[in-house]
Amino acid sequence: MEPHDTIQQWWDDDASVYDDSAGHAISDLVEAAAWRRALEVALPEPVARVLDVGTGTGSLALLIAELGHAVTALDLSEGMLARARAKADAAGASIVFVHGRAEEPPAGSFDAVVERHVLWTVPDPVSTLRAWRSVTRPGGRLVLLEGSWGGDGPFVALADAAAQMLERVYGIAGHHHAEYPNDLALPLEGASSPAPFLEAVADAGWERLRLGRLRDVEWAIERRLPFPLGPLRHRPRYAIIADAPA
Repeated sequence: MEPHDTIQQWWDDDASVYDDSAGHAISDLVEAAAWRRALEVALPEPVARVLDVGTGTGSLALLIAELGHAVTALDLSEGMLARARAKADAAGASIVFVHGRAEEPPAGSFDAVVERHVLWTVPDPVSTLRAWRSVTRPGGRLVLLEGSWGGDGPFVALADAAAQMLERVYGIAGHHHAEYPNDLALPLEGASSPAPFLEAVADAGWERLRLGRLRDVEWAIERRLPFPLGPLRHRPRYAIIADAPA
């Protein structure tokens, strides 16, 4: 099976449980407000044409549409898109949904390209970022909403082990339906710093890179978990913003 087929099947299977995890559905009012503010700061003034890559179940696309932007939402998984379409219909949101690979975005031009927790899943981040730049207008914007998924600091493994034990006690299921395939050679998987993301963005030809922590989002997600799971599962999250060459 080709890597993209493996990835697509995994996310199709995950669609039924994806929104059950804190930090995925953005259904909590506090968490939604934190994300809405982060997007408001990162995106151009409305109305901008925004491509949401790897939209999943559409949570971020809905928030972007709420802010007054024209949203095109792309995802590899039809299972995820089905749930995203249902959410958009229920909210009365006008979002264009496109089935396809992150590396093959729909034709632009877009004023901004946004992704949340997607770039680590692609086999070739630099070529993917170049593809996104090719559909972005000159001077347009890239917004990466990522995190140090490998953890931060010397006690990450110990904290994760303690968290797993507590999750069993609390009866809390995992964040996904299964472990992610471990044979895909994903360069950004398990990154413990924003540095490799920034390097990929620069190598892809984006300019004027900026970096900011999403501390309000971190806090909003952690508060949804019973103590001390929030601190134990803590991962630094950040926004990387860059511009397409003018």
